[in-house]
Amino acid sequence: MHLPDPWPRRLNRLRRAIGTYLSFTVFGIGGLFIGLLASPVLTLMERDVGRRQKKARAMIRWCFCRFIDVMEGLGVMQHDFEHVERLQRPGLLILANHPTLVDVIYLVAHVPHAVCIIKEKLTTNIFTRGPVLAAGYITNSDPERVMAEAARRMAEGESLILFPEGTRSTPGEQLVMQRGAANIALHTGATITPVLIDCRPSALNNVDRWYQIPAEKVQLTLQVQDDLPLKVDSTLPRRLASRQLTDSLSRYFNTNMSRFLDEHIDRPDA
Repeated sequence: MHLPDPWPRRLNRLRRAIGTYLSFTVFGIGGLFIGLLASPVLTLMERDVGRRQKKARAMIRWCFCRFIDVMEGLGVMQHDFEHVERLQRPGLLILANHPTLVDVIYLVAHVPHAVCIIKEKLTTNIFTRGPVLAAGYITNSDPERVMAEAARRMAEGESLILFPEGTRSTPGEQLVMQRGAANIALHTGATITPVLIDCRPSALNNVDRWYQIPAEKVQLTLQVQDDLPLKVDSTLPRRLASRQLTDSLSRYFNTNMSRFLDEHIDRPDA
């Protein structure tokens, strides 16, 4: 029997809804597994904190790669990562816009020795507490500690992943940067490696609920840009230099995101 045109789309959406629920179930189980089993075993096997955290981050990276396989295998998402080889270098300060909940998973999966700056509440969430503590991710509760830890980790060759907006982007609105990323860049003197991310159709953002399934499969496109050297007046006080750099980052991301979207919006797979 020939189904009316809307039915195939409805069935496809139902299939992706089931895939989304299964994906989040897998993610939750994985977080509990790392926190309740893998992390305690790793603590017993490796007494040195630094080496233990590196092994935990390698484990999380592997788990994120498999989680991506699950999501894409279930037809929930697909992705395109342009110039990903630029993220293989050590000691990077990676700044990215944050359109969806899962973009951090794709970044961590593709960055060796990645360290994230996370919200304090993730250390109390039953599903994320174990992994983030085992990995030694930096919480944003103490600004002075964030600066010191960021400088130390990058000096040791670890790469820092940071979303300068401080939260997920609001669809259709200009990107607004907070000063945290600028403060870290100024404190470390690091060259910035920007990553532009487009999520189409918009999903898992700060407006829609995770269970609201978009009409089409989600296409996540990530593009690593050329390194962005610091361009700040060295005679300015740190507070004014931070404001200047934050304004510069806002202009950079908004201008380049506009170009980036123009390049990709008409692609057949976009």
